[in-house]
Amino acid sequence: MENEVYKTEAMELLDDLEAGLLELEDQSDNMELINRIFRALHTIKGGGKMFGFDEVTAFTHDIETTYDLVRSGRLRISQELVSLTLNASDVIRRMIQAETVEQSTKNLLLEQFHALQGKTREDQQEKRSVAKSGQTRAAGLKTIYRINFRPAREIFKSGTSIPPLLQELAAMGECTVVCHHGAVPALDQLDIEVCYLHWDIILTTDQPQESIRDVFIFVEDLCELKIIAITDPQAGADPETHRLLGEILVERGDVTQEKLLEVLRSRPLLGEQLVRQRLVEQSSVEAAVAEQRHLKNMCTEQLKVSQASSVRVAAEKLDALVDLVGELVIVQARLSQHSSSIHDAAAINIAEEVERLTTEMRDITMGLRMLPIGTTFSKFKRLVRDLSRELGKEIEMTMEGGETELDKTVIEQLNDPLVHIIRNSIDHGIELPEQRKAKGKEATGTISLQAEHAGASVLIRISDDGAGLDADAIRRKALEKGLLAPGADMSDEEVFPLIFEPGFSTAASVSDVSGRGVGMDVVKRGVETLRGSIEVSSVPDRGTAITIRLPLTLAIIDGLLVETGGERYVIPQAMVIECFEQTREDVAQAHGNNVINVRGQMLPYVCLRQRFTIAGDIPASRRVVLCEASDRQIGLAVDRVIGNHQTVIKPLGEIYKNVDCVSGATILGDGAVALIIDPLKVARVA
Repeated sequence: MENEVYKTEAMELLDDLEAGLLELEDQSDNMELINRIFRALHTIKGGGKMFGFDEVTAFTHDIETTYDLVRSGRLRISQELVSLTLNASDVIRRMIQAETVEQSTKNLLLEQFHALQGKTREDQQEKRSVAKSGQTRAAGLKTIYRINFRPAREIFKSGTSIPPLLQELAAMGECTVVCHHGAVPALDQLDIEVCYLHWDIILTTDQPQESIRDVFIFVEDLCELKIIAITDPQAGADPETHRLLGEILVERGDVTQEKLLEVLRSRPLLGEQLVRQRLVEQSSVEAAVAEQRHLKNMCTEQLKVSQASSVRVAAEKLDALVDLVGELVIVQARLSQHSSSIHDAAAINIAEEVERLTTEMRDITMGLRMLPIGTTFSKFKRLVRDLSRELGKEIEMTMEGGETELDKTVIEQLNDPLVHIIRNSIDHGIELPEQRKAKGKEATGTISLQAEHAGASVLIRISDDGAGLDADAIRRKALEKGLLAPGADMSDEEVFPLIFEPGFSTAASVSDVSGRGVGMDVVKRGVETLRGSIEVSSVPDRGTAITIRLPLTLAIIDGLLVETGGERYVIPQAMVIECFEQTREDVAQAHGNNVINVRGQMLPYVCLRQRFTIAGDIPASRRVVLCEASDRQIGLAVDRVIGNHQTVIKPLGEIYKNVDCVSGATILGDGAVALIIDPLKVARVA
């Protein structure tokens, strides 16, 4: 189990490492990014040692050493280093996933890192041994360290300057430095080449002890250095109790327990008494007070963190919870229907309370499965970078709406369709720099990923500023493949969707990237599997935009239960605008057209009785449910509206996968099955 936890955290760290490297390419002097990359490598290495991934530890160590040189300013960030590190992260990922990696592949990468390090690597090896503890440190957990730094008297003769060391420590977190100057002699006895000072540093940081020791790596032989962790980040701190000043001074060895008790009996301020009786120096008291303050601050901070802590849960358990909540919703519907049928006021009250609690539980449970789509978007930066270089193109990727949340199941299945679309945009859409300049465009093309909520759906738009789709070429290819009848008059908007047909491609030749006509077919099937829809628009020489509409969740939705010809159907409530009554007089005034007058505006509607060929007479008065379908409004004519219904979505079997106008089914309270109407599909068919 621990190994699985390490694997999961390591994959997250590798994703963060990759994102940081891609940003670093454009911001090579960004020390925050460099430190972020170094921390990711260090944590992967330490965790590998702790959980038995020795090969990962050994391989990552040399890469970490390279970025240590970058941190110290002895090596500069270059495209070669970024590319090399990205390749190394791929190897680490494969090693963690227990995939076979040829030793020659690892050796070649390490040799390239060694070549970048140059002679500084040998210098570094003389000064540093491989870390033995290798403990992973959870993000956000902090430790308070007591650092006693007592330089040798002759340290200045080596050319060492003390302030940069203290400044580097201060950059690691909250830092309090106390200087002990009691050994400084009178001015006439002072030797400017002798160091008479020593320091106590109290540091609150999320960095491991090894990183702190690295600060003193070049003066280890010229000082006495003690680094003691006075809090345990795994055990936490008790916010109710703070360490007393006397306890700290005794622990530090600045005063004995007996002397402390003698002073405490007189009870004035402890620090003042100890200094007054010359048992400790004023600077020692200041250091102890600083340590006490850091402990108090950490207690307060950990109390805040504990109020918003998170727990990692296996995806399988979360899926099982959603399934159980779905069954609970069905049982609750049965309870509500039964209590209404027996006309028992007490039972009805209980059923209403159960319904309220079930609704809250459903909303919370579904919220647990919602993840920001930005985590998926960020993975495509690497794809764009590598593929554009392979094809000799200059492409920049922009992202908007990364915070938009979507069901994790949808996000997991969305990866392949997006990969195919982006690859096509890079290969077919964005032109070569020379071609773009000839058209008056910037040499660098742009691929944009955008996400936004639209009712119960999420819109994902992938657009580029490339050459656009060639409608005439699509028509010619469609005629060749028999997808278009000779002489058929189709607008460009009607022709563009043909690119999603199996085996359809207008590419003149097959490349490693595309041209076989399978990519966009995979996109369409993948989106339809998620009960989504896909649209494409394009303008010559201005680019192409592909919009994917996906449901927020694949599990439970609020629905409007309606009835037609004795059959019940569910319409997703998020797509419902309002309902109208329609009489026979209203039908007659439309003169045979399926339109309804809504406050002076004529809107189309589809009669479900006619659409599904349901026998029977149309009632004298029926209801039209007005729905929002993409960028248009369409009505669904039904016999009657029953009311709201919590809908647990059940997939249709293989036999019914191509049924028009229906996206799934649900089980009603009485055990009957009701089909879920998809207004988008109805509008498209109509």
